[in-house]
Amino acid sequence: MTYEQLLREAIHHGIDIYEKPMTPTVKGFYSDEVIWINKNIPTNVEKACILAEELGHFHTTIGNILDQTKIENRKQEKRARTWAYEKLVPLSKIVQAHKNGIRNRYELAEYLEVTEEFLDSAIKRYKEKYGFCTTIDNFTICFEPLGVLEMFDY
Repeated sequence: MTYEQLLREAIHHGIDIYEKPMTPTVKGFYSDEVIWINKNIPTNVEKACILAEELGHFHTTIGNILDQTKIENRKQEKRARTWAYEKLVPLSKIVQAHKNGIRNRYELAEYLEVTEEFLDSAIKRYKEKYGFCTTIDNFTICFEPLGVLEMFDY
Protein backbone atom coordinates (compact mmCIF):
# COMPACT_ATOMS: atom_id res chain seq x y z
CA MET A 1 0.00 0.00 0.00
CA THR A 2 1.49 3.32 -1.05
CA TYR A 3 1.91 6.50 0.97
CA GLU A 4 -0.79 8.17 -1.13
CA GLN A 5 -3.24 5.31 -0.48
CA LEU A 6 -2.57 5.54 3.26
CA LEU A 7 -3.09 9.30 3.15
CA ARG A 8 -6.50 8.76 1.52
CA GLU A 9 -7.38 6.18 4.17
CA ALA A 10 -6.42 8.60 6.95
CA ILE A 11 -8.50 11.37 5.43
CA HIS A 12 -11.42 8.94 5.11
CA HIS A 13 -11.20 8.40 8.89
CA GLY A 14 -11.17 12.15 9.53
CA ILE A 15 -7.49 12.31 10.44
CA ASP A 16 -5.50 15.42 9.51
CA ILE A 17 -1.98 14.77 8.20
CA TYR A 18 0.85 17.28 8.36
CA GLU A 19 4.41 16.94 7.12
CA LYS A 20 6.66 19.11 9.28
CA PRO A 21 10.42 19.21 9.75
CA MET A 22 11.27 17.38 12.99
CA THR A 23 14.41 16.23 14.70
CA PRO A 24 15.90 13.14 13.01
CA THR A 25 14.96 10.90 15.96
CA VAL A 26 11.24 11.68 15.55
CA LYS A 27 9.71 10.15 12.45
CA GLY A 28 6.03 10.50 13.21
CA PHE A 29 3.52 11.33 15.91
CA TYR A 30 -0.20 10.76 16.45
CA SER A 31 -2.52 12.63 18.81
CA ASP A 32 -6.22 13.48 18.76
CA GLU A 33 -6.92 12.55 15.12
CA VAL A 34 -3.84 14.39 13.84
CA ILE A 35 -0.73 12.71 12.42
CA TRP A 36 2.57 14.52 11.92
CA ILE A 37 5.15 12.96 9.60
CA ASN A 38 8.76 14.14 9.59
CA LYS A 39 9.16 16.05 6.32
CA ASN A 40 12.87 15.16 6.30
CA ILE A 41 12.18 11.47 5.65
CA PRO A 42 13.68 11.00 2.19
CA THR A 43 11.31 8.49 0.52
CA ASN A 44 7.59 7.92 0.28
CA VAL A 45 8.24 4.24 1.00
CA GLU A 46 9.65 5.09 4.43
CA LYS A 47 6.90 7.69 4.98
CA ALA A 48 4.31 4.98 4.25
CA CYS A 49 5.83 2.75 6.94
CA ILE A 50 5.71 5.61 9.46
CA LEU A 51 2.17 6.62 8.46
CA ALA A 52 0.96 3.03 8.79
CA GLU A 53 2.29 2.87 12.36
CA GLU A 54 0.66 6.19 13.23
CA LEU A 55 -2.63 4.93 11.75
CA GLY A 56 -2.12 1.89 13.95
CA HIS A 57 -2.11 4.24 16.94
CA PHE A 58 -5.39 5.77 15.73
CA HIS A 59 -6.96 2.31 15.50
CA THR A 60 -5.49 0.64 18.59
CA THR A 61 -4.23 3.02 21.29
CA ILE A 62 -5.84 5.17 23.94
CA GLY A 63 -4.31 8.11 25.78
CA ASN A 64 -0.76 9.33 26.08
CA ILE A 65 1.68 6.43 25.69
CA LEU A 66 4.89 8.45 25.39
CA ASP A 67 6.27 7.05 28.66
CA GLN A 68 7.54 3.70 27.40
CA THR A 69 8.74 2.68 30.87
CA LYS A 70 5.12 1.67 31.60
CA ILE A 71 4.21 -1.86 30.52
CA GLU A 72 0.72 -0.87 29.31
CA ASN A 73 2.19 1.84 27.08
CA ARG A 74 4.68 -0.63 25.58
CA LYS A 75 1.81 -3.05 24.91
CA GLN A 76 -0.13 -0.32 23.11
CA GLU A 77 2.95 0.56 21.05
CA LYS A 78 3.31 -3.09 20.07
CA ARG A 79 -0.38 -3.27 19.07
CA ALA A 80 0.01 -0.20 16.84
CA ARG A 81 3.11 -1.63 15.17
CA THR A 82 1.41 -4.99 14.69
CA TRP A 83 -1.50 -3.21 13.01
CA ALA A 84 0.97 -1.52 10.64
CA TYR A 85 2.78 -4.79 9.86
CA GLU A 86 -0.50 -6.55 9.08
CA LYS A 87 -1.58 -3.61 6.90
CA LEU A 88 1.59 -3.31 4.82
CA VAL A 89 2.99 -6.86 5.02
CA PRO A 90 -0.08 -9.11 5.14
CA LEU A 91 0.65 -12.82 5.01
CA SER A 92 -1.45 -13.12 1.84
CA LYS A 93 0.90 -10.67 0.08
CA ILE A 94 3.93 -12.76 1.08
CA VAL A 95 2.25 -15.73 -0.61
CA GLN A 96 1.41 -13.58 -3.65
CA ALA A 97 5.04 -12.43 -3.85
CA HIS A 98 6.14 -16.08 -3.86
CA LYS A 99 3.72 -16.82 -6.71
CA ASN A 100 5.20 -13.87 -8.61
CA GLY A 101 8.75 -15.18 -8.32
CA ILE A 102 10.06 -12.96 -5.52
CA ARG A 103 13.05 -14.80 -4.05
CA ASN A 104 14.79 -12.60 -1.45
CA ARG A 105 14.10 -10.00 1.23
CA TYR A 106 15.24 -7.07 -0.89
CA GLU A 107 12.84 -8.02 -3.70
CA LEU A 108 10.06 -8.69 -1.19
CA ALA A 109 10.47 -5.26 0.44
CA GLU A 110 10.40 -3.64 -2.99
CA TYR A 111 7.33 -5.69 -4.02
CA LEU A 112 5.48 -4.72 -0.83
CA GLU A 113 6.68 -1.09 -1.05
CA VAL A 114 8.15 -1.10 2.46
CA THR A 115 11.66 -0.56 3.79
CA GLU A 116 13.82 -3.60 4.46
CA GLU A 117 13.93 -2.55 8.12
CA PHE A 118 10.12 -2.49 8.30
CA LEU A 119 9.93 -5.89 6.57
CA ASP A 120 12.45 -7.38 9.01
CA SER A 121 10.46 -6.03 11.97
CA ALA A 122 7.23 -7.42 10.53
CA ILE A 123 8.79 -10.87 10.03
CA LYS A 124 10.15 -10.78 13.59
CA ARG A 125 6.67 -9.89 14.91
CA TYR A 126 5.03 -12.68 12.88
CA LYS A 127 7.58 -15.12 14.28
CA GLU A 128 6.65 -14.00 17.82
CA LYS A 129 2.96 -14.37 17.03
CA TYR A 130 2.95 -17.63 15.02
CA GLY A 131 6.23 -19.36 15.80
CA PHE A 132 8.56 -20.44 13.00
CA CYS A 133 5.79 -20.89 10.42
CA THR A 134 2.08 -20.57 9.71
CA THR A 135 -0.25 -21.93 7.04
CA ILE A 136 -2.53 -19.95 4.76
CA ASP A 137 -4.68 -21.97 2.33
CA ASN A 138 -2.25 -24.44 0.71
CA PHE A 139 0.84 -22.40 1.57
CA THR A 140 3.14 -22.55 4.57
CA ILE A 141 5.07 -19.38 5.32
CA CYS A 142 8.32 -20.01 7.16
CA PHE A 143 9.74 -17.01 8.98
CA GLU A 144 13.24 -18.38 9.64
CA PRO A 145 14.56 -18.80 7.10
CA LEU A 146 11.98 -16.74 5.23
CA GLY A 147 10.25 -18.77 2.54
CA VAL A 148 6.93 -20.07 1.25
CA LEU A 149 6.12 -23.73 0.69
CA GLU A 150 3.21 -24.83 -1.47
CA MET A 151 1.26 -27.94 -0.51
CA PHE A 152 -0.19 -30.10 -3.25
CA ASP A 153 -3.71 -31.55 -3.29
CA TYR A 154 -4.05 -35.29 -3.90
